[in-house]
Amino acid sequence: MLSKRDVIFLLSLLFFSVAGFMVLRKKSSPHSNAAPPLDLASALLSTRSSPSDLELSGDLANLPPGSTRFITRETLLTLPQITTTVTNDGNFRGSARISGVYLQDLVNRLTQNPSAEMVTAVCDDLYQAHYPRDSISTHHPILVLRINDQPPTGWPKSSDGSGSFMGPYLISYPNFVPSFQALQHEDEAQIPWGVLRLEFRNEENVFSRIAPPAASASNPNVRAGFLIAKQNCFRCHDTTEKSQMKSGVPWQTLVAWATASPAGFASYVRDPQSANPKAQMPANPKYDAATLETLAAYFSSLSSQGKP
Repeated sequence: MLSKRDVIFLLSLLFFSVAGFMVLRKKSSPHSNAAPPLDLASALLSTRSSPSDLELSGDLANLPPGSTRFITRETLLTLPQITTTVTNDGNFRGSARISGVYLQDLVNRLTQNPSAEMVTAVCDDLYQAHYPRDSISTHHPILVLRINDQPPTGWPKSSDGSGSFMGPYLISYPNFVPSFQALQHEDEAQIPWGVLRLEFRNEENVFSRIAPPAASASNPNVRAGFLIAKQNCFRCHDTTEKSQMKSGVPWQTLVAWATASPAGFASYVRDPQSANPKAQMPANPKYDAATLETLAAYFSSLSSQGKP
């Protein structure tokens, strides 16, 4: 006959044995959120091995600033994959099942200082989509590797009327919901296709090139205009004299135009095709007079110090 003390001891032993088993089971669960260990540094290539390789550049971990490396699609597929069905992505006619890698995961794995880095996706036509840190944490953009369980060769064509191939990579969201509004400019989903390169760069350094001068930074109109230009104009216009982006019109030309003719600048931004039927710039019909005035005020503020 077991004593009461012996019973308590056996029950305690059983409890701790079961608890230990459950902890081990949880740690080894295939559904754990912890990313499996992978030494991406050793997987990066110094030269492109295939047209499907994704180019990486900027502040890469353990490499000199501005370095360029390549990562294969096969390596990307070994990273933790997120799969979701999107219903509000303008690149697709209707819903689409997408799977790929969170941009945040790539920032964490590939950069020296993840808390300071933003991501820029560069497309085959030099269009750029920018993902600041707050946008990444709010919207959770995904570098898409498969659409409807298909590799890029089986992807649907672009929905812009051109019927273009959307590979080798594109970026989408699980469910994009605008997080801010500046007058009539609402936070827009950055959903580029034809992505060839991801750049990882210090966010403050990137946006300091187009930030308004200190004397104008407290002006509400300038602040609102800067927010709009940072998300909208910066996708196609460059700050160098010889533009390396989709639009051949550099930032300083926009500054000069907004300063010399605010009304003409505003009219073109709202409806560029009315001035130039061959203009590739998208119209902004939702921008009212106040929104266009803030955008012109921002660009004009840069002329006082010769920025950018």
